[in-house]
Amino acid sequence: MDAEAAQAQLQRLAEMAAGRSGLEFLTEWIERQEPLPLGQHIGMRLVEVEAGRARFCLQPSPLLCNPVGHLHGGIFGLLLDSCMGCAVWTRCPAGSGYTTLEYKVNIVRGLRGDSDEIFGEAQVLHFGRRTATAEGKVVDAAGRLLAHGSTTCILL
Repeated sequence: MDAEAAQAQLQRLAEMAAGRSGLEFLTEWIERQEPLPLGQHIGMRLVEVEAGRARFCLQPSPLLCNPVGHLHGGIFGLLLDSCMGCAVWTRCPAGSGYTTLEYKVNIVRGLRGDSDEIFGEAQVLHFGRRTATAEGKVVDAAGRLLAHGSTTCILL
């Protein structure tokens, strides 16, 4: 997908999101099975949402590895930021949204680029008037912890 097609897709998704709560939009997005341009490039997709929770899966690839053949640490950050942010978005009413203020990632186990799918799972801990916090973890198919993190989001 080129940059122009990606921009068109993002514009269409923004129009779809208008007038819907975060949970409504994300539920429909899963049903449509339409990844964002970024998700297409790195093999990541949203697979499950409910109020205050979100789950993504990502297929590791050698294209996502550091020079020693392990999944780049930024991929763990990207997966955690996505699931924690979407968990917050599920609590946002129609006409509102969020943006990440900060997030922290702790990688506890390395992963080779030819591994099976991994999952980012997050839940909201606090949802206030101006900010929200969430925690997330990345696990492999056997449920082993690979990374965990937390985020603070500003509500818009």
